[in-house]
Amino acid sequence: MPGSGPITAPPLVDSTVPLATGWRMWVPVVAMMTCSCLSYIDRQALTVISPMILRDTGLSAAAYTGVGAVFSIVYMIANPLWGAWIDYIGLRVGMLLAVGIWTVASVSHAWVVGFVGFAAARALLGFGEGATFPGGLRTAANSLPLSRQSRGMGISYSGASVGAIFAPLIIVPIALKFGWRAAFLVTGALGALWLIVWWFVARPPLVRAAERKASGVAWPNLLERRFWLLVVGMGLGGAALGPTLYLCPLYLNRALGLTQGRLGEILWIPAVCWEIGYYFWGWVSDRWVRDNTRPVRLYVALTFLALIPSVVTRMSSWIAALALFSWGMFIAVAFIVVSLHVAARAYPRDETGKVAGIGSGAWSAVVALLLLAYGPLFDRHMYSAIFVSLSVVPILGTSLWWWIGRPRMNQRQPAV
Repeated sequence: MPGSGPITAPPLVDSTVPLATGWRMWVPVVAMMTCSCLSYIDRQALTVISPMILRDTGLSAAAYTGVGAVFSIVYMIANPLWGAWIDYIGLRVGMLLAVGIWTVASVSHAWVVGFVGFAAARALLGFGEGATFPGGLRTAANSLPLSRQSRGMGISYSGASVGAIFAPLIIVPIALKFGWRAAFLVTGALGALWLIVWWFVARPPLVRAAERKASGVAWPNLLERRFWLLVVGMGLGGAALGPTLYLCPLYLNRALGLTQGRLGEILWIPAVCWEIGYYFWGWVSDRWVRDNTRPVRLYVALTFLALIPSVVTRMSSWIAALALFSWGMFIAVAFIVVSLHVAARAYPRDETGKVAGIGSGAWSAVVALLLLAYGPLFDRHMYSAIFVSLSVVPILGTSLWWWIGRPRMNQRQPAV
């Protein structure tokens, strides 16, 4: 899934407290990269062993996607909340509290059986993990000099897709050998280990103890066109990323007969395409989009490219199906990166965190709605309806994006 930050970007700390130098200055952001990696291992644990869990617990696909929707909704709300709280109570305490909450949530998966139990566990997990990316942004600001903070934020955020890559390689073998409940005990143990590391890392001279408190929350203005351009561009354009992550393992298992063991060997491939997409489309945005707030041709091209995975149900080979799923995630990331790139230039520099919050919130809301709709269809084996409609969603997003951002008659440039 994509990262989101607090609703207001953490102020760049200008403290007289001396910072660590050399390689030691990078220790805090590497710790936060590990944190974001663990967050995605924890959230993907349910997904990569979903065939085993559904078989053992009797949960339907509708209930399973409903659980995923609960996570998305709570995660959507938690990001701006944790951003404000971390600014207020401090980075060290805030991350200890957040990771402690999601570690308990991860372990609790081992003791639940029905929809209500899984939904409650995922809600608590989503709430705690909402601090991951606000914490990463704040860590870069509190531990690095200004000239290196962008690189620090990049390192902190990169753990997300790394976690998605390693999740099947770690979780599936444990579940096959010791049972799926044991897998959640292991993820909880990893979270507890990180808490110990963070307790020693998040203190001077590695991280500034003195922090400037936020004066208030700058809420998004729903009457601005730039708000809705970001919502439809990222929320609808990049929507395929979420359902693909949730439904790819189940489809390969139920429709194409892949075993849980085989899934553990291959599910890292789409996540690699996700990771590559961030770097590739970031380069495209910097090189070809730049300060263009209305890259119509690029959005149209991405919309057509997003249609390719709609033929996945016509593939009898799991290799071809996996390739199409990987392509769909690669293109979905393009909408996310380009939309954030454009929005970051439409908003002031000190509201970059708000841009991430709007985009992530919109994306999470669309994913939640799609999962609720697709669950019953999956139980009825209506796979074509799911993947064709998922490929069509970006058409709606691009159409709305074009209509909202069209130049007004009395304006040479679209108002944002």
